[in-house]
Amino acid sequence: MAVSANLNVMMKAARKAGRALAKDFREVENLQVSMKGAGDFVSRADINAEQIIKSELMNARPTYGWIAEEGGEEPGKDPTRRWIVDPLDGTTNFLHGLPHWAVSIALEHKGQIVSGVVYDAAKDEMFWAEKGEGAWMNESRLRVSGRAKMIESIFATGVPFGGRRDLPQTLQDLARLMPACAGVRRWGAAALDMAYVAAGRYDGFWERRLNPWDIAAGIVIVREAGGLVEPLDPGRDMLETGAVICSNEPIFDKFAKVIRDA
Repeated sequence: MAVSANLNVMMKAARKAGRALAKDFREVENLQVSMKGAGDFVSRADINAEQIIKSELMNARPTYGWIAEEGGEEPGKDPTRRWIVDPLDGTTNFLHGLPHWAVSIALEHKGQIVSGVVYDAAKDEMFWAEKGEGAWMNESRLRVSGRAKMIESIFATGVPFGGRRDLPQTLQDLARLMPACAGVRRWGAAALDMAYVAAGRYDGFWERRLNPWDIAAGIVIVREAGGLVEPLDPGRDMLETGAVICSNEPIFDKFAKVIRDA
């Protein structure tokens, strides 16, 4: 199927970085070293993937701005367009040999996310979307689930770790949501969580304290799959606050009320 020139560049960059990460992933599974050593290895893999992506994107569109997890932010000559990149979403999974991580690339135009790619290299699943053109996984069209009952729905989130101060708030969320639904999953990769909502694998997702590169691609993919995506704090910019909630339309209001009231 035909895709735009920008999306073609994004998919090519994601696949190239994904191949490099997959090679490194086979090595990290076999590392018998200290946590620091393994962490350093993953950090090098992360940085290498970002360099691959940056080279591909900036060679193709040298005037665009750039913001990424490792390399920070760089303004472009074109102030209206910016790449938003997470070269390795799910770093902890990668470190532990869990095959659930992804490359995430989004294009922002005049403050709106217009294209997004989330590439799960371990499973060779490419989730992608362009504004107004629908959402896809490889060659298959994506649609959010059609479930209308909370008690039949599965949700995803991230559970704060390492003593983060938002843990009590998340525990309150779970205490309110879990009795009202069919289950909650925590798989440790926000970009894939949102892609899974778009694919109907999850019925909804919410999380706080994320970064722009964690959610930018997922925003357009969920919306183009027919889902609703909003700031968890109404009226605020979710790319700035890092607090997002999304689901299919039938359960959104009920789901959002449970989480926001918590």
